[in-house]
This record gives sequence, C-alpha cells and structure tokens, in this order.
Amino acid sequence: MPETGAPAPGSQEGERQRRAPADAEPAPAGVLDKLFGKRLLQAGRYIMSHKSWMKTVPTENCDVLMTFADTTDDHTLLWLLNHIRLGIPELIIQIRHHRHTKVCAFFVTATYESLLRGADEIGLRKPVKAEFGGGTRSFSCEEDYIYENIENELFFFTSQERQNIIRYWLENLRAQHGESLHNIQFLEGQPVIPELVARGVIQQVFPVHEQRILNRLMKSWVQAICEAQPLDEICDYFGVKIAMYFAWLGFYTSAMVYPAVFGSILYTFTENDQTSRDICCVVFAIFNVIWATLFLEEWKQRGAEFAYKWGTLDTPAESIEEPRPQFRGIKRISPVTNVEEFYYPPWKRLLFQCLVSLPVCLICLSFVFLVMLGCFELQEFVLSIKELPRLIRFLPKIALALIVTACDDVYRKIAYWLNDMENYRLQSAYEKHLIIKIVLFQFVNSYLSLFYIGFYLKDMERLKELLLIFSLSQSLVRQLRDALLPFITLQLHLFLISFKGLLRFGWSLAVSKVGGVAGGGRLCMPPTGRFIPHHGQFGRVGQPSWLASLTRRPGE
Repeated sequence: MPETGAPAPGSQEGERQRRAPADAEPAPAGVLDKLFGKRLLQAGRYIMSHKSWMKTVPTENCDVLMTFADTTDDHTLLWLLNHIRLGIPELIIQIRHHRHTKVCAFFVTATYESLLRGADEIGLRKPVKAEFGGGTRSFSCEEDYIYENIENELFFFTSQERQNIIRYWLENLRAQHGESLHNIQFLEGQPVIPELVARGVIQQVFPVHEQRILNRLMKSWVQAICEAQPLDEICDYFGVKIAMYFAWLGFYTSAMVYPAVFGSILYTFTENDQTSRDICCVVFAIFNVIWATLFLEEWKQRGAEFAYKWGTLDTPAESIEEPRPQFRGIKRISPVTNVEEFYYPPWKRLLFQCLVSLPVCLICLSFVFLVMLGCFELQEFVLSIKELPRLIRFLPKIALALIVTACDDVYRKIAYWLNDMENYRLQSAYEKHLIIKIVLFQFVNSYLSLFYIGFYLKDMERLKELLLIFSLSQSLVRQLRDALLPFITLQLHLFLISFKGLLRFGWSLAVSKVGGVAGGGRLCMPPTGRFIPHHGQFGRVGQPSWLASLTRRPGE
C-alpha cells in the first residue's frame, strides 16, 4: 500500500493542525451538546463561520495532481507509479493517501534541470536577452545563456509552462508491446495516461493553482473596473488559448458599443411614420455591414499581434495527431505504419449518421418547431381575452424564450452523445463535427421563431418584442447559471459539510477547488465552446436590419 503521508490538502485534520480555534459564537443549548459533545458543536460552528474547509493548504513542490477513485487497488497504483518512474525519470512523485476517504493522489513535479531539458524537447519559446537580438525563440539547452532570467530558476518558468512540460511527459508515457493492466490491453506505443483517464482508472489530472498569482489576478483583473485586462499575466498563468479568448472577448465587448450607440441615436430621432422607419432600417443595415466587416478585419490584425507577442504566430502544426483515447475499434496491423492500431470501419460511422444522428437531429428540430407553434397559439389565445392585464400578453413570449434556453442545454448533451457514438479517431475531427451539430441546433433553436415571424407572419412589432425578450432572457439565464448557481451549490455544500461527514466533503471540495476554479485550459468549457453563445448574440445584433426590410405590419 502506498505510504500514508501527512493530511492531504483541504482535509479538516490538516487545517486544525495549522490553525488555532476561533472564538466560539453563542451556542444553541440542547440536543447536540448532549449527543455529540461540545467539541463537535464548536468545530461545526468554526467551519460554518470561518469556512476553514475552503482555505486549503497546498502541498509544496507540486505542479500537477493526479487523483484516483477510492476503489483503486494497490496493484494499479504501484503499476502506474513504476511505469512513470521508469518511463519518465525526470518526474518527482509524492503519494498522498487520505485516511478517511481512502482516496489516493500523485503529487507530480520536476527539478529545474529536468524542466530545462523538457523545454528543449517541446521547443518552448522563451524571450531572448537584448544583447543577443531580443524577441523570442525556441529554448535550447546548448545556448541557455542567451535567455532572460535563465540564472533565476524561480522566475524563468511560469507555472503554466512547468505544468505544460509535465503534461507533455505524462501524455507521452507509452506502453510497450503486450503490456496490460487488469482487463485493459495496451497497444504498442499507445499513451498510457490518456487511456487510463478514458477508462476511469484515473479520476482527474489537473494543474495545481498558485494562490499568490490568483490573488494578484483577482485584484488586477476581476475587481478592476473600467481598466484594461492584464492579458500578459493571463497568458503567463493560464496559457495562450485562454488569454486569446479573453482578448477576443474584450475586443468584442468594446466593438459592440458602436452599434448600440448608433442604434440608440436612430431610435431616438426616428419619426413615427413608416417612411422614416424604412429609411432608418436601410441606414442601420448598411451600418451593420460596414461595422461587421471592420470588426472582423480589425480582429484579424489584433489577433495576429497577440499571436506574435505570445510566440505562437509561426508555431508549426503537429504533423502527426494521436488518436483520441476514447476511440474504439478492432485491432489490426496498419497498412501505412505496419504497427498495431485500432480500426473502426467508416461504413459503420456513416450508417450511424444516417440511421441515428440524422433522425435525432430532425426530431429535435421538429420539436422546436412544434413548441414554437404552440407558444404562438397560446399567444393568440391570450390576446383574444381583452380583460387580461397588458403584462400577461408577454408571458407566452417569455415561456418560449425560457424553453429555447433550456433546449440549448439539452441539445448540447445530445450533440455530445451523438458525437461520441460516431467514434471519431482524431480530436480535430471530433471537434469539427461537434461544432457543426451544436451550431446547427442553436441556430435553428434561436432563430426559427424569429424567421417565422419575420418572413411568414411579417409582424414587425411582434418581431421586436420577441427579439428583445430573447436577448434579455438568454443573457439573464446565462448569468444566473454561471454566477448564482455556483454560489447556491457552494452554500449547499457548506450546509452539508456541517452536518454530514465533515472530512469527506472537505476533501472532495478541496480537490475541486484546486483544479476547477479559474483553471487554465481546464475550464468547465473549452475556449472553442465559449465562443458559441457569442455567435448567437453576434447574429441577433444585425438581424433586425435585414428582417425589417422584408417585414410589414398586417394590412400594409
């Protein structure tokens, strides 16, 4: 059995050893004192008032954490530990075993000299000293003296760079011919860690945060109002992908000011007659075309500047892409490389797409159409009742907007399931088909009712009302889901932790806090998925201008 070390980060036992008890609050008299004693009651009050379970104490010299389920046996742990130590001798691994939850974890790091060799191996780009020409270039151990801060091992590598090097080593730990672990048969040269993650043997592999840097970003980024984003600090800590996303998000938010201001001016000075409205619609349509063109061209230039600044502009693409760990098939000898590989016949994927994926997509889109017609019929019924208050006539539109928002989440899960069942070999192909499904679902789900009103009913007033309700409701629901729901979940966990198993919940929450809060490329959604909600918002900005040209009130 792996050795049982000091209490793991986040455990209440470790916290109590490091912190003095707080002053007790006035205690409710009675049952708890008699049944459990004053000590347990005081501990519960301390955790509830000071949230001590949130104040985790990270293990020193740890960059990447690898966790296992509580049912993992000793043979699996020792087998993997032995393979990592033999295959990646550069890594330093500490084993921690939580004595109460029985959860094991590998705390992984590496020495400075090993990280230098890893940076050379992956071609990590680092800034060069001014006397050697400046700029950035791929790191080389043979010419390490030309790089800035090479003498200071505390500042040469950022935490993201250290974790990226270790991740590269872990993902390239490959199996030998005939190796197996229980019922898992590895192919020769197959990556071990991704396969074990896909099989559920390894629960999570994630980077450990540096609280010092997070606190600094909290002040300079989250709490800073009307100030430029610290994009360089974001890039150093979270990586280029996350920094590029927030750079685009800031640029997009700033660019949205122009159509908002111009549209407000047109709305303010437009007369009530139809001719003035038609002229303003044409003017706003022309403005949207010019604005969208300038926005896209300006972002191309701005994105290229960021890519050059962060050293990714001339990064060569990987010539060989590894198969996805989730890819399944029959074993065969590759006719190209002459090595053993998994093979999935293309006709099976095509058959599944024709018999399952396509019908499911059509059923989902038909459901959207039927729900839309039902809401419109309800709207007509509500309008036919003259005694109802004016506010009631908006309820069917609000219901339609909420249903559309809820269907987005359902369709996203369906798209992931269909994509998984289609069993794509490469990650690039998997992401490509996933984006096609999600965008198709979201486009029809969000715009079908607007197109129906604009092109079939040709009712401008109803179109404006529905567009306004859609924009406000979806933004509000998204904000509540991203901000309020995590807060409620946190409070619920806090309530449960005070009454049901303090130590078990403390460990699980500490692990989720270390790996899931503002974590690099390990956000709840990858950057590619984060762009999809803004795709819908971008489309709704210019939609009224071109719909209005085809829309007239009934009878006109």
